[in-house]
Amino acid sequence: MSYEETLRYLYEQLPMFSRIGAAAYKKDLGNTRQLCAAINNPQTKFKSIHVAGTNGKGSVSHMLAAVLQTAGYKTGLYTSPHLKDFRERIKINGELCADKFIIDFTERMKFQIELLEPSFFEITVVMAFEYFAQQKVDIAVIETGLGGRLDSTNIILPELSVITNIGYDHMNILGDTLEKIAYEKAGIIKQNTPAVIGEVLNETKPVFTECAKEKHAPLIFAQENFYVQDFNYSHFQLKAEVADTRKNEHHIYSLDLPGVYQTKNLITVLESIHQLQLKGWEIKTSHIDAALKKVKQLTGLHGRWEKIKDNPTVIVDVAHNIDGIKQLTEQLELVTYNELHLIIGFVKDKDVTNILSLFPKTANYYFTKAQLPRALNENELMNLAAQFNLTGKSYTDVNLALHEALTHAGKNDLILICGSVFLVGEVSYL
Repeated sequence: MSYEETLRYLYEQLPMFSRIGAAAYKKDLGNTRQLCAAINNPQTKFKSIHVAGTNGKGSVSHMLAAVLQTAGYKTGLYTSPHLKDFRERIKINGELCADKFIIDFTERMKFQIELLEPSFFEITVVMAFEYFAQQKVDIAVIETGLGGRLDSTNIILPELSVITNIGYDHMNILGDTLEKIAYEKAGIIKQNTPAVIGEVLNETKPVFTECAKEKHAPLIFAQENFYVQDFNYSHFQLKAEVADTRKNEHHIYSLDLPGVYQTKNLITVLESIHQLQLKGWEIKTSHIDAALKKVKQLTGLHGRWEKIKDNPTVIVDVAHNIDGIKQLTEQLELVTYNELHLIIGFVKDKDVTNILSLFPKTANYYFTKAQLPRALNENELMNLAAQFNLTGKSYTDVNLALHEALTHAGKNDLILICGSVFLVGEVSYL
């Protein structure tokens, strides 16, 4: 098969969560274990860091990978979903996975695929593990797809487990309370393995404490050791002054990921690096400084408060749940513009009603959808939005909506596209 035929086979043969939602979610690790066993358990042949969380896990994963590769380590990075290119899911030192490997791996696994009928996510996880093993990475940063306890990635025994935060998302699968969601995320905590928690809430702290106690895992709450003393957001650059309470020191970091919400992720990253240093990983402050200034360049991360056009300014952000949209609205308060144009689209299984209640009433709205079955119809979204006095027109795809916004926007206006990773992935400017 060619590369294109291989991808078509994977997309068509295997149930994809991004397309059909919960029906594609396999609630056990059996398939992943069997697939890995069939190829001599590649997940045991490299060191790893496991990252889960409701929001921020993608940014934290990319930041950690950037720091590790800057420190001289051959670093794998597995994330999902991809925006433009399937190979974005599997990278080493920022380089996309090789086409030939994907073809050869799929041919090799065809019997197992047709025997076990795994999900798309299950096979891509195993693919990543095999690639990292073959390429002999020093370490790989592995981002969970959904939850943690039953996530396909959860067969690794990492150097470190990292949980960024807990919020309301995927409640139909993970549970309808913060405690239940935290329990699922805490499933990545492993026996005798340090676990870093980024943000913690009164509801979730006891869950993490109990899970760590059961596993005899050292538990570290990042906020107890680092805090952001001050930050400055200007001209799409973010500087954060961080206090280290252990050393009673302050340090200013410059980030090329300018969303102010990255200050929370920065704390998680710094504590995670500290824990790696304690385990003997040679990472210097100079490595951290250099990496954080060019995470996008080093890893290829996109879609986090990312400017893709000037005059008018067009920004894309993959925020898609209540906490993510709250952070976006806080960011908007720091930005100067004449008029705001919001292009939004969601998938059906999000808490769209509560999300819509967070959006500003004064913006010009363009309601649209990503081109996948899970997407909420643009007219249905427009009607829901009207209940919150959010007014505008509907468009069948994001690029039509963007064209219309560019037609009406002045050069000092701001156009923001958000609501779905898949929507952002379809933006032609990206």
